[in-house]
Amino acid sequence: MKTFSSIQPPHHFRCTRFFSNTTTRAQLPFPAKVFFCQAKSGIDGSLNLKVVSPTLLVAEKEEAKAVLTLFLKKQGLSNAIAARTSKKSDHFIDHLVSRLHSKHKSWYLAGRELTTLEIRDALIPYLESLFEEHGDILVDVVENYPNPPGKDKSAVLVPPSNPVLDSKKLKAVSRVSETDPDGGNLRPHIVYLMELGMDIEQIRSITRRFPSFAYYSLEGKIKPVVEFFLELGVPKENIPTILTKRPQLCGISLSENLKPTMKFFESLGVDKNQWPKVIYRFPALLTYSRPKVMESIDFLLELGLSEEGIGKILTRCPNIVSYSVEDNLRPTAKYFRSLGVDVGILLFRCPQNFGLSIETNLKPVTEFFLERGYTLEEIGTMISRYGALYTFSLTENLIPKWDFFLTTGYPKSELVKFPQYFGYNLEERIKPRFEIMTKSGVKLLLNQVLSLSSSNFDEALKKKMKKMQVS
Repeated sequence: MKTFSSIQPPHHFRCTRFFSNTTTRAQLPFPAKVFFCQAKSGIDGSLNLKVVSPTLLVAEKEEAKAVLTLFLKKQGLSNAIAARTSKKSDHFIDHLVSRLHSKHKSWYLAGRELTTLEIRDALIPYLESLFEEHGDILVDVVENYPNPPGKDKSAVLVPPSNPVLDSKKLKAVSRVSETDPDGGNLRPHIVYLMELGMDIEQIRSITRRFPSFAYYSLEGKIKPVVEFFLELGVPKENIPTILTKRPQLCGISLSENLKPTMKFFESLGVDKNQWPKVIYRFPALLTYSRPKVMESIDFLLELGLSEEGIGKILTRCPNIVSYSVEDNLRPTAKYFRSLGVDVGILLFRCPQNFGLSIETNLKPVTEFFLERGYTLEEIGTMISRYGALYTFSLTENLIPKWDFFLTTGYPKSELVKFPQYFGYNLEERIKPRFEIMTKSGVKLLLNQVLSLSSSNFDEALKKKMKKMQVS
């Protein structure tokens, strides 16, 4: 890590490949003169002066591309797709570099360059946060920055436009609405998609995120994939959602990629009869590389899960393969072990826990229960008994339900016995059941109040009332 005492830049800037300790990518000579440039901070939109040489800026962009490429590969994308995404996402790369400048403004003003490790440490947490927010559409978000799908465009910082990219996107979007001069009909693949239930604006939206979609042929790409999904039993009304989530599926060869990939997952235990649900839940599964998938499978085996159990997890929660082993699965397993939880059982019951952030999601829930007098052992028992406990929002779920629980007169230990309490709807189930029980003048066990059907609940109340009258 080099520090410079003056504002003059060093004669050379050595860019080391991401995750490499020995190999250098290039030595880029600095010009004698540095210049000041203005860039959006990427956080609050304020303007900051940066002392950055043109050559350093080029090198930083290359490092940002390397970080992004390897991050996408860790999420399961093939080398080719990850590299292509980084190469075509100039706006997003500019955004990443602006975050470096904002985060380390004082370093730049002091004439210090960032090492490869420092660039990685600055960018990886941000990319992880984007992945948590956008999941399997992260590639679309990156390629179409600053207009990610489903976001308010006015709330996103807009970097300088790229005339070439903008022109290609506009051309692709306009192609969606083009009609032939003779009959005035839309292109065949657009008509076909509309017959499946997609409207023209939905197709335009997909094309804005993924311009290649406008050039997919009907007979060569779109129709074969759609008909294959229909043959599998995917309901026709689900096709628009699947294509919206992952339009790239139509660009995958059916015989060379799609079918072999499905056979591969079936060999891992995915129930072939459940493919309609699996594809609808997580269509990106069919685009993941085998090495990435096997890395996840090896870790699940390491936790003691059986092959049958892994197959059920892949069927119920296919996006488990999108979680990074080293950045998500392993640290999360270690965290739950610290609570005394059998991690293999927890992962089988609620794999969604392992896609949560330890700092943002898991630790706050643990602290919530610790602050209310529960021990770590009791918290571990609660999560072991009810795996979904940590997936709930503190503000929208745990806190209001806890506040109501305090009015019921039950001891805190009841929640250790029946943490499923937090899984019931407060207004539609919990409060009405307690109101009925209170009016009856009797008190049932917490699990009886909530888990019984309406008829069995009424029957339990009558038995309790009768028993009290006899005594």
